[in-house]
Amino acid sequence: MTSDGLFDLPDPAPELPRQPGGGSLAGNEHASAPLAVRMRPRTLDELVGQQHLLEPGSPLRQVIDGDKPLTILLWGPPGTGKTTLASLISRHTNRRFVEVSAVSAGVKEVRDVIAGARRALAGSGVETVLFVDEVHRFSKAQQDALLPGVENRWVSLVAATTENPHFSVISPLLSRSLLLTLQSLTDDDIGTLVDRAVVDERGLAGAVTLSEEARDHLVRLAGGDGRRALTYLEAAAGAAQARDHAEVTVEDAALAVDKAAVRYDRQGDQHYDVTSAFIKSIRGSDVDAALHYLARMIEAGEDPRFIARRLMIHASEDIGMADPTALPLATATAQAVAMIGFPEARIPLAQAVIHLAAAPKSNSVITAIDAALSDVRAGKVGPVPPALRDAHYAGAKKLGHGHDYRYPHSDPRGVVEQQYAPDDVDGTEYYTPSAHGFEARVAERLQAVRAVLRDRRPR
Repeated sequence: MTSDGLFDLPDPAPELPRQPGGGSLAGNEHASAPLAVRMRPRTLDELVGQQHLLEPGSPLRQVIDGDKPLTILLWGPPGTGKTTLASLISRHTNRRFVEVSAVSAGVKEVRDVIAGARRALAGSGVETVLFVDEVHRFSKAQQDALLPGVENRWVSLVAATTENPHFSVISPLLSRSLLLTLQSLTDDDIGTLVDRAVVDERGLAGAVTLSEEARDHLVRLAGGDGRRALTYLEAAAGAAQARDHAEVTVEDAALAVDKAAVRYDRQGDQHYDVTSAFIKSIRGSDVDAALHYLARMIEAGEDPRFIARRLMIHASEDIGMADPTALPLATATAQAVAMIGFPEARIPLAQAVIHLAAAPKSNSVITAIDAALSDVRAGKVGPVPPALRDAHYAGAKKLGHGHDYRYPHSDPRGVVEQQYAPDDVDGTEYYTPSAHGFEARVAERLQAVRAVLRDRRPR
C-alpha cells in the first residue's frame, strides 16, 4: 500500500488473480477471504454472465484483444461483475492495476495516482489501469481531475457505477468513454456460480452438499446479484456445519440468511399465480392484499422492472381515464426503479401499488381500442372523407381534398358538425366512459361533443 492510502500493485504472476484493493489471491489468503472474493474469476473464460460484452467483435473484446489504451464506464446493478471485469481487463492486457474508491479518495489522491501512472509510462513503458469504483460518488471536481489522465492516455480508466451515468458522470468524461451496460445475472448464471463455489477448491471444496430446494432458495434471494448469492451460500454452509449437517437444507439457508423460504418459482406456477393475484387485487381495490403480493414478489427476488411493467399496463387497462394520473405515476415508478434498484425500489413500488389500488377503476380504454381493432380487422376501413384528406400538394384541391373542411377553432364551442370517420364506421361509439372518478366528467363533455358532431343538418 502506498503512503497515500491507495493500492498500487505490482504485476503478479499470471496465474494469480488480483483482487481490487489488494494483492493477488495467493493460496494462504483463501481461507480468510470471503467466499465471493475467493471465487472471483481468474480469466475471462470463468466470467459468468455479460456475454454480450465479450462476444467476438464486441467493443470490449476489440479493446482487450487490441491491447490499446481505453476509457470504459461499466454501468450495472450490484453484484454483476463490474469490479471483476475491471481486474480481468488489467490482467488480460498485462497492465498495472490501481484502484481508488470514490467513497474515500479526494482530488489529491486522484492526481497522485495519475502522476504515478505518467511516471511509470515514461520510465518503463508500463501502462496503468485505474479502476474507480462508485464513480457516481465523485464530485464534479474529482471527476474533472480524471480528465488529464484520460485525455493524454496516461491511464486506462475503468469506472464502475450503479447509477445512470448520463445523470451522474460529467459530460466531458462520458463523451470520452465507452459505456458498457451490465445486466443482472439470470437464475441460470447464479446457479452456475453457486454450483461452482460448492465444489471448487477455492470455495467450499465439497465440505457440504446443497439440496435442490436450498439451491433454488439461494438463487431466488440473490436477485441477480452474484456477490449476494455467494455471501448467502457461505452463511448457509456455516449454519449447516454448525448443526452437523452434511447437506445444506432450505432450513439452514433460511436460518442463516434470516429470510423465510418463500415458495415462488420465477419460471413456474407460483410466478404466474402470485402475479395474477397481485393485479386482480389492485383491480379489486384491495390495497392490503396488493401490498401482500408485492411483498411476496420482492422477498422471492422478482425482477423489480417486471413489477413496474405490470403496474404501467394496469394503469391504462384497469384505471385509464378514471384517473389519468395513474399512468404517469406508474411510468415514473418504472424510471425510479431502474435508477435506484432494490432495496430502495420497494418504496416507489409500494407507493404506486397504493395509488393504483385506491384509484377509481375503468376498463373503457382497453375496451375502446380492442373494439376499434376488431372493426379494422373485419375490413371496416372505408375511404377517408374528402374533407379530411391532405390538401397540401399540387392538384389536391382539384380532387376535392380538403373541400368543405371546417376548422374547429373557428367555432366558439371548439367543436363543429363534421364527419371524421369513414362511412363504414360513422356513428360507431367505441369509447364508452364509466361514471367513475375523472371519467365521469369526460363522459359529460363527450356526450355534448358527440351531439354536435352528429348534428349535420344543413345550416
